[in-house]
Amino acid sequence: MSIEIRKVTSNAELKAFITFPEKLYGDNPNWVPAPVFDDLNTLRKDKNPAFEFCEAEYWTAWKDGTMVGRIAGIINHRYIEKWGNKYARFGWIDFIENFEVASALVKTVEAWALEKGMDGVHGPLGFTDLDREGMLVEGFNEQATFATIYNFPYYPEFMERLGYKKDIDWIEFQVQTPEAIPEKVLRVNEILAKRSGVRIYEWKNKKELVAKFADDIFELIDEAYADLYGTTPLSRKQVEVYIKQYLGFVDPRFTKVLVDQNEKLVGFGITVPNLSDALYKCKGRLFPLGWFWLLRALKKPSKIDMLLVAVKKEYLARGVVAILMTALNKSAIENGIKVSETNPELETNYQVHGLWKDYPKRQHKRRRVYLRLLKD
Repeated sequence: MSIEIRKVTSNAELKAFITFPEKLYGDNPNWVPAPVFDDLNTLRKDKNPAFEFCEAEYWTAWKDGTMVGRIAGIINHRYIEKWGNKYARFGWIDFIENFEVASALVKTVEAWALEKGMDGVHGPLGFTDLDREGMLVEGFNEQATFATIYNFPYYPEFMERLGYKKDIDWIEFQVQTPEAIPEKVLRVNEILAKRSGVRIYEWKNKKELVAKFADDIFELIDEAYADLYGTTPLSRKQVEVYIKQYLGFVDPRFTKVLVDQNEKLVGFGITVPNLSDALYKCKGRLFPLGWFWLLRALKKPSKIDMLLVAVKKEYLARGVVAILMTALNKSAIENGIKVSETNPELETNYQVHGLWKDYPKRQHKRRRVYLRLLKD
């Protein structure tokens, strides 16, 4: 039978779209599902504030009466306004090892993009830079994190056969926790703190962090990430959503805030316990036992994920990011953390790569955004 492409039009179809990867990766412990409720909130037009400036459609592929693939098509109008590229995005792309299925899905997005007047298609990307993005091209035998995509090796092979070429790569590191903070590092940090007038703010609970710093954190994200690939400014409604999403389960042990003498935000590092095993066990569902695995992982982790790091531009040259890294390492040592996952860093972001230069590490994953121009 031929491949049938169906547009997602109901909540039941959307849930089937979201949970399709279980069929592909259910027996692969390197795959880490996004929490189902998180994907629902992201993909539903009445839940995600990005739809104020984005439009999207979702499709599933069927063969012999069985779902065999999925894809989302997204147009972010703020991206087009900021970067000047009339590109549609594809995301949430998964398919069985069948080139015809992959081709049917991708060509559906391309046709939609052309109808919308777009000049090209790139991805995998989400609605914003804070969604999962980038197709895995190296590190297929490494476990993903809850913030990253996992896919099989045939995905990039099929994309290249479809005429897609590399637009940008992210790389990821696994960083070993040192046994102790060297005295030399502590002395340098003390000098940096005195010269710059900054210190680590010791916050005690999420309520305090949100009340005092939440808005400033996301304002700094906009500022610090403004020149990075594909980023767009966040709306007020998006900030409110991301405060709940990113600060909802932060831990004083692993999220550090850097302030000046007036207790104004200078920088931060949001690091969270690694939830990969817990999410795999519960397949991204909180019920009936998902809460148990997640709470267990949050309470006593052996690995942490570095989600977001940012420092005000005027302080970067003063080296104060080293104070953040030392504070995070100190907490990691005290809490028995063995390794940290850096999560994706643009291959051209040498400033961030330099954060790990003094620590044992390995670059273990690489992920890619592909681009195909539809018009000459």
